[in-house]
Amino acid sequence: MDTNDAITDTSVQQAIKLFYQAVALKDIALFRKVVTPDWEYIPAPPGPQTGPDVMVPIFADLTSALPDMDIHLLDVLIHGNKVAVRARVTGTQSGPLMGIAATSKQIDFAIHSFHELREGRIVKTWHLEDWLSVFRQLGELPPKLS
Repeated sequence: MDTNDAITDTSVQQAIKLFYQAVALKDIALFRKVVTPDWEYIPAPPGPQTGPDVMVPIFADLTSALPDMDIHLLDVLIHGNKVAVRARVTGTQSGPLMGIAATSKQIDFAIHSFHELREGRIVKTWHLEDWLSVFRQLGELPPKLS
């Protein structure tokens, strides 16, 4: 790896760390700094289909459901302008989560994401969470699934 690759990898690592820090802190201002205005989240949640404001209602839900949420990056693999992330989310379910009333139970689950970067910012995120593991830990399914 030459010096240019190292600088690129360092800036990519920094963008990824800031992305997950913004999510863990539910900090939309920080999130807007690390993603592009046309950022795409796949699979797209209901509502606006692009841009960082897609996360506003998600952050609000997470603030109630998992106020102490933490994200532990386990693997960050960089290939050109694409980044694969394997991480672990922990927290206490202190508020409603997908229709499941607060249980005060600790949860610990895996997330896997792929990100595409452009000019040092994240332009697209493909994201999967292990919700089955969460539901097993909470001991119930969301009302719409049961």
